[in-house]
This record gives sequence, structure tokens and C-alpha cells, in this order.
Amino acid sequence: MATDLAPHSTRLVLDAPLPLDSGQALDRVEIAYETYGTLNADGSNAILIFHALTGDQYVASQHPRTGKPGWWSRMVGPGKPIDTDRFHVVCANVIGGCLGSTGPASADAQGKPLGMGFPVITIRDMVRAQVALLDALGIGRLYAVVGGSMGGMLALSLAANFPERAERVLAIATTARHSAQNIAFHEVGRQAIMADPNWQSGEYYGTGKAPDAGLAVARMAAHITYLSEAGLTEKFGRRLQDREAKSFGFDADFQVESYLRYQGLSFVDRFDANSYLYITRAMDYFDLAEEHGGKLADAFRGTPARFCLVSFDTDWLYPTSESRNVVHALNAVAAPVSFVELSAPYGHDSFLLDVPALDRVIKGFLE
Repeated sequence: MATDLAPHSTRLVLDAPLPLDSGQALDRVEIAYETYGTLNADGSNAILIFHALTGDQYVASQHPRTGKPGWWSRMVGPGKPIDTDRFHVVCANVIGGCLGSTGPASADAQGKPLGMGFPVITIRDMVRAQVALLDALGIGRLYAVVGGSMGGMLALSLAANFPERAERVLAIATTARHSAQNIAFHEVGRQAIMADPNWQSGEYYGTGKAPDAGLAVARMAAHITYLSEAGLTEKFGRRLQDREAKSFGFDADFQVESYLRYQGLSFVDRFDANSYLYITRAMDYFDLAEEHGGKLADAFRGTPARFCLVSFDTDWLYPTSESRNVVHALNAVAAPVSFVELSAPYGHDSFLLDVPALDRVIKGFLE
């Protein structure tokens, strides 16, 4: 049964338990999602958008907690590259998230927050949940699935594990597996959260204390990986923040320090620390080749979909070489694939920012 939350915003409880890669199952899984545009009579114009680690279902509408525009408002809407006058767009909060879908803050059968009783999940589990959502919505085959960063992992996972569900797959600034460096950065963030005394072994719900300091540090560390050195230098350099001389103390002397502190503090207002632990762990476990016998090409063997991979020249988190690995695997099984590396100064976050060339690529691929 679905209940309206706001225009285009809905929650749906899946009819059956959701099996997980861990061997466990989630009962009464709730999925919070948004839709834009109208599904046509034969259901052939649906596009599923997967969000990134700290994203959510509010891809093109105002965020209910921050009041800010949707995270991809520049890309999704009437007349935009993902044109809602033409397409029916669906974007759901991943399981493990904290914007309405079942996650660590959700209640168990006794009405208490699951906390660390929530099972460890994978990228494939997240995809499995959204395929079940599509089934409930009566959407059999997607016109396209689109995602950037973790969203790109989800898009590739859907193509590999549910190959008949999407005609087109657009994966941006992403990878087919998390590298040791990626895992290392995530572990720093997780340890920052768990070292915060207010984490309380994950059972902080209802105590009036949450690991905000640890979560803020985790966000600060991760945010550095989303940017480029050139972008940081151009935006901040070594300029001081609201002062003419160094303080010879540990306040935020530099603009870049102040910026990171702001990013950390604002993040805790919209995200749950336990969700951060679970989602980063899912990303670290992601390895499409491992899931398919150790050979990445086998993940896509026999796929009927068309693919487009996009990378950015300043992205050192998921560099162009990662996209090329996917392209080579698709070439090995003769899958139709296009690939482009775009020039942008913003680093990994380029897919979220004003890069007109990306607009053209997305619009062209969806034509």
C-alpha cells in the first residue's frame, strides 16, 4: 500500500521479505521514492535514477530537511537533459538510507530502532530492493537506468544482475569495484564515527546524543576525495578566513578549513551516522567481477543493453582508468558501449556541478 507524503513523493512496503547477499532477509521493507513525469500507456518511458552515497530520492525537488533544491535539479525536469515532459523518472532512497527507506533507524517488530541489528547489505541488495519497487509499480523494462558515483555502481549492478530490466545504462564517475584506497578512506570515516563516545555502539537513537562530531569528521574526510587539488587551490588557495594574520592556534585559520567544517556540520543535520556506516560498507564490498566468477566481462555476457560510461579528468577517487576497465569488459562481450572522458575542474563531484558537456552527453544518449 502506498501513501502520499507530498507531490510526487511516496512510500511503499514490499509485499515479500527481501533476500540479502549475507543470507539473511529483511521483513517489511519500506521504500521511499519520488516520481516525475507521466508513465506512458505501455510503460516504456521510465528512467530509474540511482543516487550517490549521501544522496536521496529528492533528485529534482526540494529537500524536506535542508530546504535546498534537489541534488540533480539542473539535470532532471521539463526540457532538461532528463526531460520529465518525455520520461517518467523514478528515484528511490536506497535501503540502509535515512530518508524513509528501511535502514538502521527503522523500527523492529517491537517498535525499537534496529540500530546495529540492521543486517549488513550490499550494492546488489540495494538493487534487488529497487527492482522489487519497479515490479510493484508495474514497470517491467526501463528506458534507461542512470547513476553517478555509488549510483553508477548500482546502475552497473542492475545491468549485470537483471540484464533484461534496462534498455540503456548510463554510469557516470564510477567503478566496477572499490579499490584499497577507496576502502581506506571509508574506514577512516567509519572509525571517526565509532570513536565518538556518543555513538554508543550504534544505539544512540532516543538518547538525545548522537555521534555528530564523528559523522562530521567522516564527511570532511570524504569530501576532500570528491574535489580536485586544482579546484581547491582555485577556490581557496592558502587564503585566510575572516582574518588578516594567522591566529597561532587551532581555530579555522584557512578558508579551506572553514569550508570543510561547514560541510561536516551541515551534513549531520540531514544524515544518520549508522546509515553512513552501512552504505560505505556496501560500497566497499562491491566487486562485480568477484560476483561473476572473477571475470568482469562475464558480468555483462549476453546483455541486451546499450551502455554509456562517463569519467572526468580530475576525478582521482574513481579515475578514468576505472571506467575504461568497464568499457573493456563490455567490448570483450561485444556489448554496445560509448565512452567519454570529460574535462572539468571539480574532481569527482563534477557530475553534480555545472559541466555543460555532461548535459549534452546525457541528452544525446537518451535520444
